[in-house]
Amino acid sequence: MPRKIPYSIANYEEIVTGGYHFVDKTRFIRDLEQYKIPVFLRPRRFGKSLWCSILECYYDVNRADRFQHLFGGTDIGRSPTPSHSSQFVLRFDFSKVIVAVGYAEIKFQFDQVCANSFRVFLARNRERLVGVDIDDLPGDASSALDRLMAEIAGRQLPPLHIIIDEYDNFTNQLLTARQDDVYRDLTTGDSFLRTFYKVIKAGVGDGSVARVFVTGVLPVTMQDLSGDFNIGQVITLKKHTLEILGFTQAELDTYVDQVFAEHDWPAELRTRVADDMHNHCNGYSLLPDAAHPLYNSALCNFYLNELVINDGEPPTEAIDPNLRADSEWLLHLAKSNPEIRAQLETLMYQGSLPVNRRMFSGTIDAGHFFSPAFLPLRLYYLGMLTFQDEYNLGAPNLAVKTLMVRPPGVTRVPRTAKIHEACDVSIHAMSPRISARSD
Repeated sequence: MPRKIPYSIANYEEIVTGGYHFVDKTRFIRDLEQYKIPVFLRPRRFGKSLWCSILECYYDVNRADRFQHLFGGTDIGRSPTPSHSSQFVLRFDFSKVIVAVGYAEIKFQFDQVCANSFRVFLARNRERLVGVDIDDLPGDASSALDRLMAEIAGRQLPPLHIIIDEYDNFTNQLLTARQDDVYRDLTTGDSFLRTFYKVIKAGVGDGSVARVFVTGVLPVTMQDLSGDFNIGQVITLKKHTLEILGFTQAELDTYVDQVFAEHDWPAELRTRVADDMHNHCNGYSLLPDAAHPLYNSALCNFYLNELVINDGEPPTEAIDPNLRADSEWLLHLAKSNPEIRAQLETLMYQGSLPVNRRMFSGTIDAGHFFSPAFLPLRLYYLGMLTFQDEYNLGAPNLAVKTLMVRPPGVTRVPRTAKIHEACDVSIHAMSPRISARSD
């Protein structure tokens, strides 16, 4: 029976047990173990949550008896590192933090999300943490985490492996909504967010925390928290970790070949699908000298899922609907700032924006990052621009170009053969409309 396409599936156990295709990237676990607290940034819809789930399954001491089932057929399973299946795993997903009005309400939401993570953790480890119940923990997330770490250290239990997914989701929402005062309250002084990371840092120091893995989209919040969490190691642009997420051409070819073999589709369709996916999903060069441009895995899975659902009929819509929010954010930027509007018009007409690579290695706090000069960097981290060469960023593929130029009300993307013409028409229509909207 044909395997399923893992579109929107971010649970590794479900992929293994549910009969899904899986592009094996587990070899990169060895690269990650070179770092104690890696911070890994990638755009939205690039597979970060699935990678967090893979790490959770790999290190979790409670899954030791299922390690062979979960990883036996993978690269890391054939030659695992000594630390596999040896740690408690505590995972947070801060995309669940609802951005409310005011500091106190956001703290309440943050504490609630962390409490749910503590509840799941205690349920999975109840036999080792007898006597520790969620109702016994403080309501404050930092105090609760500190209490848990003390229990683990005092009982000489396996250390914690903390995974923080979408660490900056709610703070980015504050920034894009221009709630600068609330953001500043969260990232300065003795805020609950700074205190939370201080507790983690202390746990790393006393050995109750073995490792920390942090994902997100933008480097801003990490930079603004660096005074209290200065042990994080940003590996976003390390050459040996560039391909942790996304598919290389060879990986995608193998994946698509397997799909076609299982469905017995003709070679002519395989050629058309290859062209479509190359034009719409490829082109992410995360460094000017990156070994391979990468395909966006979410876009690939969206396309292949539609192909399977339609029994071999290529989709007329090649854009994951979840990515459209970024284009709305672009229009908001263009409307709110004439200098940014001019930059976007340059991008639309010329196809690229100049970039100074020193921006990527320098200090990037909120005050700098949201200035017009840093627009190319923002668009890079959001996945809307990628390196064309050493000095210029451009859109990686037609999917992103279409997001940037699609007129309001247009809901479908023309076939690949006509998309360039459609983009050209939309570009010329877009610039005057942006100008009109800003008046």
